[in-house]
Amino acid sequence: MDRHYLAEAVGFARKANQALSPRSCSDAEAREMLGRYAELEKLAAYGKAALAARLKDPGGLARASGTSMGKAREAVRTTAAAEKTPELGEALRAGELSLDQAAEITKTEMVAPGSAGRLLERVRGGAPLHVLKEDARRIRLEAQTRDGLAERQHEARFLHHGVTEAGMVRIEAEFEPHVGTPLVNRLQAQAKRLARQADVSEPFERHLADALPDLLDGDGPGRGRTEMVVLVSHGVADRGWQDVADGEYCKIPGVGPIDPRIARKIAGDAFLSGLFYDGEDLRNIRRFGRHIPAEIKTVLNLGEPPEFEGRRCIDCGNRFYLETDHQEPRATGGETALDNLKDRCDPCHDKKTKQDREAGLLRQRAPAARAAPT
Repeated sequence: MDRHYLAEAVGFARKANQALSPRSCSDAEAREMLGRYAELEKLAAYGKAALAARLKDPGGLARASGTSMGKAREAVRTTAAAEKTPELGEALRAGELSLDQAAEITKTEMVAPGSAGRLLERVRGGAPLHVLKEDARRIRLEAQTRDGLAERQHEARFLHHGVTEAGMVRIEAEFEPHVGTPLVNRLQAQAKRLARQADVSEPFERHLADALPDLLDGDGPGRGRTEMVVLVSHGVADRGWQDVADGEYCKIPGVGPIDPRIARKIAGDAFLSGLFYDGEDLRNIRRFGRHIPAEIKTVLNLGEPPEFEGRRCIDCGNRFYLETDHQEPRATGGETALDNLKDRCDPCHDKKTKQDREAGLLRQRAPAARAAPT
């Protein structure tokens, strides 16, 4: 390596910083430069970690970068692990990946060999880090399903509670997926109901806190009813709910796999629906009107085929505070159909509604009524 290239790059970066005037550039110029700086940061992160690994001195990396010793060690470990997978090592070397992205992919590759390529494509497709983490977690869980995953999850369940300095009762818990999912779904449903009834706008987390005692008291929607979708391939049930073969499902969409024996127990006291899927697409359902029938809601809750990974905002990948949006507004003839109904979180939904209104696709809101003079 010619060290002069590196020295020149540092010099150019200094000049770029000195000439940088964020307030005087356009939005397009700001986005372009932001991307360049991010690329430089990824390239530098690889070089620092690779050289620290060569020197066997994570402490030197911590001092030079102004980071903690733990982060420096993690950077060195991630770089070394990535180099063992040629495609991943090359992507990291080329500045396509951050160390956080590389750490998630290498961890998954160790559990599910051959998964790195799929996750790299997600990164190249623009998936944000939280979406990459979720996809990687799903792949790891699916790879561990046959290795006692259900037993480990059962042993890991817990609930802690205590009192904070402010005198608040704090609760922390982890539940098995088939226990926690319906609880969270009911909490969110009741919290949305409380938010609609509230006179004052508050963070959604406060409505969730108010929803829990309501459910414990037996109030709110779905009293005594479990709200959860479990996707089970016909072959799993046909073989007696004992195992899940490659290409089959036994999982809660958006959460992860569950043991077939647990799914069988749930199926004994549940509404069962048949879903015919040809390996490429779902048969489309259309309805003319605002109301979304139960059949379409069931399909929407499964998520996009063929993964069926549950609901996710199509704009940012968020899984919380989701709303069903007509991609083509009903005001311009948009149908209540699978191909026109998209999940968006509340902020992204508001943003799209504003864009549709500015484009003339929606009626402008009437101005707020003024108080009569006194």
